[in-house]
Amino acid sequence: MRLALVKRLVVGAPMPLAQARHERLSKTAALAVFASDPLSSVAYATEEILQVFMLGRAAALSYSLAVAIGIGALLATVVVSYRQTVAAYPQGGGAYLVAKDNLGQYPALIAAAALLVDYVLTVSVSVVAGIAALTSAVPALHPYRIVLSVLAVAGIALGNLRGVRESGRLFAAPTYFFVTCIMGTIMYGLIGAIFNWLPEAPYQPHPPGLEGLGLFLLLRSYAAGCTALTGVEAVSNGVQALKPPEGRNAQAVMTALGIISIVMFLGITYLAYDFGVIPGGDETVVSKIARRVWGDGVPYYAVQASTLLILVLAANTSYADFPRLSSILARDRFVPRQFANQGDRLVFSNGILILSGFAILLIVAFQGDTHALLPLYAIGVFISFTLSQSGMVRRWLRLREKGWQWRVWINGVGALVTGVVLVTLAVTKFVEGAWIVVVVIPVLVATFVVMHRHYAEVARELSLEGFEGPPVFQHTVLVLIGDVHRGVVRAVQYARTLAPTAVVRAVYVETDPAYTARLEDKWGKWGLGVPLVVLTSPYRSLLRPLLDYLDQLQSRGGEQMVTIVLPEFLPRHWWQHVLHNQTALLVKGALLFRRNTVVADVPYLLKR
Repeated sequence: MRLALVKRLVVGAPMPLAQARHERLSKTAALAVFASDPLSSVAYATEEILQVFMLGRAAALSYSLAVAIGIGALLATVVVSYRQTVAAYPQGGGAYLVAKDNLGQYPALIAAAALLVDYVLTVSVSVVAGIAALTSAVPALHPYRIVLSVLAVAGIALGNLRGVRESGRLFAAPTYFFVTCIMGTIMYGLIGAIFNWLPEAPYQPHPPGLEGLGLFLLLRSYAAGCTALTGVEAVSNGVQALKPPEGRNAQAVMTALGIISIVMFLGITYLAYDFGVIPGGDETVVSKIARRVWGDGVPYYAVQASTLLILVLAANTSYADFPRLSSILARDRFVPRQFANQGDRLVFSNGILILSGFAILLIVAFQGDTHALLPLYAIGVFISFTLSQSGMVRRWLRLREKGWQWRVWINGVGALVTGVVLVTLAVTKFVEGAWIVVVVIPVLVATFVVMHRHYAEVARELSLEGFEGPPVFQHTVLVLIGDVHRGVVRAVQYARTLAPTAVVRAVYVETDPAYTARLEDKWGKWGLGVPLVVLTSPYRSLLRPLLDYLDQLQSRGGEQMVTIVLPEFLPRHWWQHVLHNQTALLVKGALLFRRNTVVADVPYLLKR
């Protein structure tokens, strides 16, 4: 009762199923819920590009803008592609359903495994990066970064457990606060640079040149900057979370997400290029740009605070999509069925809890180290990108609907480029930790297949096709006793009501011959006419004689059904359980998987 009260206080009151339609997200709320991950990439995508170029000569940094434009073009292509995906698959599911419908089962499972892994990593990376920003500003908190990260994951999980609409309200303000701060910085930075309003520049622009810039370095920088695309697929996976018309609203959200992401990413990259920002030291590129634009005033700290919030809340995109994707997989019988069940608040609670558990495990295992987690990041999402767009190409070629030629071209280019980025990421980051993802995805796919095979075998065995009718069986009811008391008398009464034709017997396993005579006398008075069977146990074992007796009963031929009735008295207080042996629990555990055997527990509640 107390646990139920705590749950209600933390999670909220349960909602009726009829409320599900009202729990859908508006376009404004959906943009906040689904966009936090791709928008937060502004905080590190540009820096990733510049970090790679720093491996060459400084002159190579001047080509960061060109690389960013290429990434922006890819982002636009992916957004257009996923708009088409949403229109074609309004039921949600994203890359998994696209691959399943057009490429087959195994590509679909690879896409699903890749996305699930990426969602877990998104939570871990985003939260750890956000906490790192906090501990950089407040060094005294650095020893507690793991605890703070775990608490942040728990807080986000709690917000999502309370329901879709409440989580949208919770995360809307930080998301739009970040967009406002970054857009304000970009606009004021551009205008200030034109009219020379900005403080004196502490950085010098880099001269153009190709020194140190090779094809591999260019591809590596492009692949690193493609972290700006992570989370773009979120809307396509969570279409059903939006208010009707779901498909049209999802397309609008996808368009807004794409435009805002491209503008912010290109704006930050251009300012870094124009101001000559060099990555390194204890300060991020975004911080250097904000300080250049605003100085050390309040707007600068607003930018930093919003960056911290968006990085932590970027994890919420995973909380919107991981449970929904796992619920779709559960309905297709590739993961445990429990993932398809909605909780009290009309959310997929099991998916939320599992996601939180794995994210916390990664945070603890990698000791809250962002640099250790980042090599694992983004590979999964580019696998899903490539499979999704390849699947859409196959769909247009198969259906040949109006305008299919240009759609094939868009999705084909997207599949080709994301595939190249995927290979580049896998090669350049393999020894840095990407091999873990490369290993985990096939293991997950194999697990999906094993689970699906199990569910298929169960369905086949339980099927009524070819079933000739229920067999005729004989029924024996055994009341297992260790003494004669009120609880036993009640259990015997219950046993006699189970079936009028059943044979009812009481069974006592003798461990103390001196006590048997006294028990038989008491049974003659209170046994209600039920015969007593005494099983001898020379070695004082309770289970062995009982199991041998059951084997004897069920070896007579035909279907011999045996019901074991267990009298069990229950103390009023939890601590009193340790004062009594747990014989009933032992018997139930031993008989749980025995064929044609039913265990019925008859509790007797003690008053004190």
